[in-house]
Amino acid sequence: MLDRYSIKIIATPITHLAKIIHKQGISADQITLMGFLLGLFAFPAIVYQQYNLALLFILINRVFDGLDGAVARIQGITDCGGFLDISLDFLFYALIPFAFIVANPPVNALAGSFLLFSFIGTGSSFLAFAVMANKKGIENPVYPHKSLYYIGGLTEGTETIVCFVLLCLFPSYFSSIAYTFALLCWITTFSRIYAGYQTLNHSI
Repeated sequence: MLDRYSIKIIATPITHLAKIIHKQGISADQITLMGFLLGLFAFPAIVYQQYNLALLFILINRVFDGLDGAVARIQGITDCGGFLDISLDFLFYALIPFAFIVANPPVNALAGSFLLFSFIGTGSSFLAFAVMANKKGIENPVYPHKSLYYIGGLTEGTETIVCFVLLCLFPSYFSSIAYTFALLCWITTFSRIYAGYQTLNHSI
């Protein structure tokens, strides 16, 4: 829901930084991989309850995620790059709730599992529609620069980052935050399924 606005806010600084990185001969795929590897350090930080450190690695990962797209738009967007980016993004999104589960299973396991369950809904509806939209040649007027048809929803990338930030800032409220965000994810899932079905059903 907020991605279209957050993208506009960060577009200028990210683009300037991307130009500098491009001049250094660094590829978009290299940025994607480096961002993912740095993001992995959030896992042990959460497990050992070093939440401020975990938050730092989460934010670094998200900055790199914005940078790889900006660099790709300079160097040329590729299918393999888009595939790598979205695959690692989804793995990273699942990593954070799993880390909280490992950190405190008796308290966090049920809420964390429900949150992961909801991520399956948002992820599968997102990717399934993208495949069918590409097959039918349906273009996205809102996110034309994306390698996949980026169907929106109540919970997108920006909202997920906000959720992770809140989890790190208020870890004792993990269950409340996780359940709340999971419910929002299910609203997104069912709205995507409905909108996606209608779009595909009425496309030529």
